[in-house]
Amino acid sequence: MTTVSSIEDKQNQIIAQFPDSLDWESKYKKIIEMGKRMAPLETESKIEKNIIKGCQSQVWLVADLEKDKGRIRFRGDSDALIVKGLVALLLSVYDNEKPNDILNSQLFFLDKTGLKSHLTPSRTNGLMAMVQQIKNYAIAFHYLLNKGN
Repeated sequence: MTTVSSIEDKQNQIIAQFPDSLDWESKYKKIIEMGKRMAPLETESKIEKNIIKGCQSQVWLVADLEKDKGRIRFRGDSDALIVKGLVALLLSVYDNEKPNDILNSQLFFLDKTGLKSHLTPSRTNGLMAMVQQIKNYAIAFHYLLNKGN
């Protein structure tokens, strides 16, 4: 099984957690709970260079490359409960994946769950800014891993 299908599998698991039969209040509560379960980001990582630009709330995203495994480990946080839950959702998809697999994957769970259409435009913009930053990290780490080849 390739990692790309792993990213797809992770998204399908999220879709299964947010069935159409669940009302939006319940879906938002579930997202907030996911954020509460996420480990908080250490204070020393809540610095300017880790802030996602384009988010209405404060969002921090940190990525570390595990060179020996060729995988990216992501950590994140937000000062807003719903946004922290959105960070948790994104990181549940992309954490511990290879840069190339992140770059070659399609993000579809936001549309399939209806989440994208139920967020305010500013939250959607912030979410897309988070996805872009994840892809930027993947580009940089892909280069680092392959510059000697």
